[in-house]
Amino acid sequence: MQYSGLSEFLKDARALPGKGPVAMIFCEDEVEIDTTLRHHMQCGFAHVLAFMPAHFSLAPDVAAKVHRLPFDPAADQAVPRIVSRVASAAPGLWMFYCYNAEYLFYPFCETRSVVELMAFHAEERRDAVLTYVVDLYADDLTRHPDAVSLDDAFLDRSGYYALARKDAEDDDRPKERQLDFFGGLRWRYEEHVPAERRKIDRIALFRAKPGLTLREDHTFDDEEYNTYACPWHNNLTAALVSFRTAKALKRNPGSTFDIPTFKWHNSTPFEWHSRQLLDLGLMEPGQWF
Repeated sequence: MQYSGLSEFLKDARALPGKGPVAMIFCEDEVEIDTTLRHHMQCGFAHVLAFMPAHFSLAPDVAAKVHRLPFDPAADQAVPRIVSRVASAAPGLWMFYCYNAEYLFYPFCETRSVVELMAFHAEERRDAVLTYVVDLYADDLTRHPDAVSLDDAFLDRSGYYALARKDAEDDDRPKERQLDFFGGLRWRYEEHVPAERRKIDRIALFRAKPGLTLREDHTFDDEEYNTYACPWHNNLTAALVSFRTAKALKRNPGSTFDIPTFKWHNSTPFEWHSRQLLDLGLMEPGQWF
């Protein structure tokens, strides 16, 4: 179904999701839109909201199953504003957001739905899931100049690290159970990435509630949502494998000519399976087995 705007969608009682989880996909360009939407429908999301400019096309089978809403990728803080509005309109539902050419993976996702994941996490008395954005890139930039190839995708198997997240309101003391995570292409090509955009952590899965606000750095105004674990034990984490950074680095005139290839000695083919991400330590099952 197609809507003229977010306000129309939220006013339509039939469109307002009565059950979750809900996926919000923000399409910044026309790269792999259909595969992104299909992937998240297959994960088990009850509703998939596709935000995209009017001139972007959708495959017929995808268009019939998603809620399509207009979106201006160039608008200031467009994604945080939309996510916050949808979250306030459907309190209590689990929600997810990502961009096109990004794909959610979580422990055992090949055999368990995202509904099962959210049910378990809720039993752990958690309202958010820490998600690492793991950069993907094509192996051959001559054949794939936009750095995107599902069949020949690579990722970094090492080079990830975390630093304490400082609290500016408390003399820069470390925040409890919060870390800033780095790695991937944003780390290897940091000279081309603004400092405030080098983190790879994102709270991509969360339980909506009135007044919850997403900030531009992919954290929420409720600090407990930004923690990686509860006080008593570790919790599961998820991964978003993403071509977004590779696309940006190759499209940016200031960086594209400095990057003949993204491959290095720590590159490895992506197997499109959660087992590989678990083995590399790029997500963990916590107490979920």
